Amino acid sequence: MGLLAAGIGAGIVAIGAGIGIGMIGKAATESIARQPEASGDIRGAMILTAAFIEGVALFGAIICIILALQG
Repeated sequence: MGLLAAGIGAGIVAIGAGIGIGMIGKAATESIARQPEASGDIRGAMILTAAFIEGVALFGAIICIILALQG
């Protein structure tokens, strides 16, 4: 059961991170289209937020690996 939970958890982590980063990219692109002069600030905020999402996804993947190794 632990291996199944780890596999499902890893899939959910990957899907969640993909959706989150996609939403950030969409919002940043729309914002830059509306205010091109603020593209530097928007890009910086987008990269920082994407890094936070990747950090949470990495944490979730590590938890899944730990679950798989205990099973």
